[in-house]
Amino acid sequence: QVQLVESGGGLVQAGGSLRLSCAVSGSIFSINAMGWYRQAPGKQRELVAAIISGGSTNYADSVKGRFTISRDNAKNTVYLQMNSLKPEDTGVYYCNLKGSVPLAVLTVGNYWGQGTQVTVSS
Repeated sequence: QVQLVESGGGLVQAGGSLRLSCAVSGSIFSINAMGWYRQAPGKQRELVAAIISGGSTNYADSVKGRFTISRDNAKNTVYLQMNSLKPEDTGVYYCNLKGSVPLAVLTVGNYWGQGTQVTVSS
C-alpha cells in the first residue's frame, strides 16, 4: 500500500517562507510524476508544481519564481520550497504521486496524502 505523508505546513506572514515535505512509503514499482496541489476554501484543487521522472518540473503561473519543487530519490521524499509567500497562497497543500505498484505495473495509480494547512497572513 502506498502512503504519502506531508509535513511542514503552518502559519507564516506574507513574504515569509515554508518548506513542505512529502515522504513516500510502501511498495512502488515506478513513479511517473510527483506533485503538489492546493485547495483554498471554496475553490477547486489546483496544481501548484510537479516533477516528472526525468527530473523536469512544471509550475503554476502564480508561483513561478517563488516556489521550487525537488525530489530526493534516496529518501523517497519530495519537497516544495515556498518563498515570498502571499495571502493567496493560503490553502491545504496535498502531495500527489502518479505511478505503479508491483502487483499492477501497467496501471498508473493516483495517490494522495492527507494534506497540510498553509496559512499566510497579511
